[in-house]
Amino acid sequence: RVPVLQAAGKTNSSSLLGLTEAELKEQFVRGNGPGGQATNKTSNCVVLKHIPSGIVVKCHQTRSVEQNRKIAREILQEKVDLFYRGEDSDVFKEKKASEKKKQEKKRRAKENLERKKHFKEMQQLDKK
Repeated sequence: RVPVLQAAGKTNSSSLLGLTEAELKEQFVRGNGPGGQATNKTSNCVVLKHIPSGIVVKCHQTRSVEQNRKIAREILQEKVDLFYRGEDSDVFKEKKASEKKKQEKKRRAKENLERKKHFKEMQQLDKK
């Protein structure tokens, strides 16, 4: 098994499905995006493929190959877990929970805006 740390600050890796090195195919390619010569000359972008499921992850978040390898494995582990477990996956549950939290925050902000609007209208009526 691959020792994976806290996956991108989200789920606990012990609850995710494990990956073995035999299931993975790793490549190092040149990254893309901004960065000029630093990006165009170095092959520090990691492409990681989980052979049984066919899931491919490309990671070019840092300039370090080792950090990109670690991050790619974490992301791949989450995606593989989601692929095999579906709605029972902790990753799926956390996404749903954060979506719900976001919608609730949006709803509260809208209510506050309406309250402020109503308050301003009342002030305008008092002035007249």
